[in-house]
Amino acid sequence: MSARAPASDDVHVEVVHDHHEAGHGSRKGYITGFVLSAILTAIPFWLVMAEVFTDPRVTSLVIMAFAVVQIVVHMIYFLHMNARSEGGWTMMALIFTIVLVVIALSGSLWVMYHLNTNMMPMSPGDMRNMP
Repeated sequence: MSARAPASDDVHVEVVHDHHEAGHGSRKGYITGFVLSAILTAIPFWLVMAEVFTDPRVTSLVIMAFAVVQIVVHMIYFLHMNARSEGGWTMMALIFTIVLVVIALSGSLWVMYHLNTNMMPMSPGDMRNMP
């Protein structure tokens, strides 16, 4: 008994791409994301150049709020992140990353604040009195 190798005509390969996850964006989605990103960039630029707020802290907070909104726009329109994509794992990874960044930043700020508070005052008059 001899085994016959299949001829190239006998082999039929069917590739099925069955993706039930969030697809890539459409042209309309990319244009919407671009327009929103341009607006969210132009408004903070105008706030600074026109000196709309007299207090620099208020300007900084408003610009940071626009930055957060722009990050969300980029994640939705360009990175296509939502709760359905990849079974929710991309959202879980994002949440985990945000938690780690918040812990690292808040811990660093806490340490720097307490180092600044607990260090010796170093004014010019204090330097003359040092041995």
